[in-house]
Amino acid sequence: MKNTTLCYIEQDGKYLMLHRTKKKNDQSHDKWLGIGGKFEDKESPEDCILRETKEETGLTLTSYRYRGIVTFVSDIWETEYMHLFTADGFTGELTDCDEGDCQWISREKLLSLPMWEGDKIFLNLLFDPKQPFFSLKLEYAGEQLIYAAKDGVPLPL
Repeated sequence: MKNTTLCYIEQDGKYLMLHRTKKKNDQSHDKWLGIGGKFEDKESPEDCILRETKEETGLTLTSYRYRGIVTFVSDIWETEYMHLFTADGFTGELTDCDEGDCQWISREKLLSLPMWEGDKIFLNLLFDPKQPFFSLKLEYAGEQLIYAAKDGVPLPL
């Protein structure tokens, strides 16, 4: 099983999204995701999201919040624990990413982008600033979402 991070960086009602187009054998090829990646040895979730954000975007997060954890279960890939963050403060200039193209996307257009079905569930939770820390379990058969539960309670699909 692997641990990853994902962060949705917000500025002026827009979110920094990565269109995954450049990596070979990318399970998220041509999908839009937030910024993040895999843990390195001895990293905390916070260490990982700060490093990954810097590597993928050139930005240094100055204001961010740990918002939830998503357990991905798949019939194809290993189980993944993804630590979710939101951020609204950063310094630096946006740089090119070797995994795809980063673009600022308005909140209204975000959910219409090609993305994993489960991402829409946690994005809606993240959009609510009063939403407490949550645990979300998402199960996939191939790219088809077959089960979702928030804090142990099944959600309608």
